[in-house]
Amino acid sequence: MRYLAEPFIIGVLKRGRTVEEFLGPIGTPDRPGVRYAEIRATSTLHDVYVHAVEDVGHENFLDLDAFPPFDQDAEEEDFGQLLGTAEDPHDALVLAEKGTGAVRGRWVNQGVVQDEYRDFVRAGRPPRMSLDGQL
Repeated sequence: MRYLAEPFIIGVLKRGRTVEEFLGPIGTPDRPGVRYAEIRATSTLHDVYVHAVEDVGHENFLDLDAFPPFDQDAEEEDFGQLLGTAEDPHDALVLAEKGTGAVRGRWVNQGVVQDEYRDFVRAGRPPRMSLDGQL
C-alpha cells in the first residue's frame, strides 16, 4: 500500500520523518513542470513546503529533488516555497491541503513521490488530474 492513512501520517511526522505528495503538472507544453508538497518534521515543528520543478525526467530519471527549480530565478539553496509552520502534525496537514490542494489520502513516505511521478510519466503526462489527485 503506497498511500498513508491519516494515523500513519501523524505517526511518521511525530517520529521526525517527512511525508510528500505529488500534486501534478504545471507550466505549458513548451515549458512543463510538476509540483509536489512536503511536510518536514523538525525537532518540535512541522514545515510545509511546495516544490515546483521542471519536468525533465523520464522512466530512468525520477529523482524530483535533482530536477531544476521551475522558477529559474529562485535563489534558495534548497528550493521550495515554505508555506508555513505548525506545531501539530494535523495542523500541518491542513495547512498543506489549503495551501497546495493536497489530498489527505495521497500522502506518501519521503522518496515515494518518485513512484508517483513515474506513474505520471507512464500515463503520458496527462495535463490534468482529478480533484482527488488521481491521474
